[in-house]
Amino acid sequence: MTTFVRLQGIGHVRVHQHRPVKGQVKTISVKRKGHRWYVVLSCADVPTEHLSSTGAAVGIDLGVASLVTTSDGTQVANPRHLAAMADRLATAQRDLAGRTQGSMRRRKAVARISHLHAKVRRQRVDDAHKTALALVRGYDVIVHEDLKIANMTRSASGTIEAPGTGVSQKSGLNRSILDAGWGVLLTILAHKAESAGRELIAVNPANTSRTCSRCGHCAKENRTTQAEFRCATCGHEAHADVNAAINILRAGLALRNAAEAA
Repeated sequence: MTTFVRLQGIGHVRVHQHRPVKGQVKTISVKRKGHRWYVVLSCADVPTEHLSSTGAAVGIDLGVASLVTTSDGTQVANPRHLAAMADRLATAQRDLAGRTQGSMRRRKAVARISHLHAKVRRQRVDDAHKTALALVRGYDVIVHEDLKIANMTRSASGTIEAPGTGVSQKSGLNRSILDAGWGVLLTILAHKAESAGRELIAVNPANTSRTCSRCGHCAKENRTTQAEFRCATCGHEAHADVNAAINILRAGLALRNAAEAA
């Protein structure tokens, strides 16, 4: 919907309003990202829109092969937006390397790279909104791992005195984790859950992928491959991410029950 915003010292500016304004507007800020301008409204007393109860609870396991795997077996594919844009970014960066410092063509090359990265960010946020919306519409209680993403994506290069090992492999994993956008998804999920009246629970991720969801045996040998889980004690076989999501759900429900009992 096209409307107008009056900015002091500028006058009325036409903007594309992508959603109705709710609550009382407190502040208006104007931001520029690349060639795009954004008008950001901060509102108070925004009415919540709680969804009707579904009576269902779910545990979700975040990954790289699949972005989200739920405890009931549903998998959401990882779109890998940055990887899909890699060739175009590489071409743009080679073009930038051949430009003269301070020239107009160099500025255009820098703007081109910025535009491609901005497109990747918008795609990632859009997918996160869609995934989070599906979760809050389908479940009353959503349990996820309390992931320390900054720690997980630290460089493995080490120091000159103590150089790291497997640096290239760790670098590739870090890139894949950041491309998946776990932090973006969890932030958006938290906002949507609060608005919809859903309960979001974060649990300790330790050993959720190594523990058998049937007998509780925990050992690294249980995870035979990235996708396969086979318990060394009871022989239970399952998709590794589904098994982890079931453990995450149980841990979250245990925390919930303990809190209610207290």
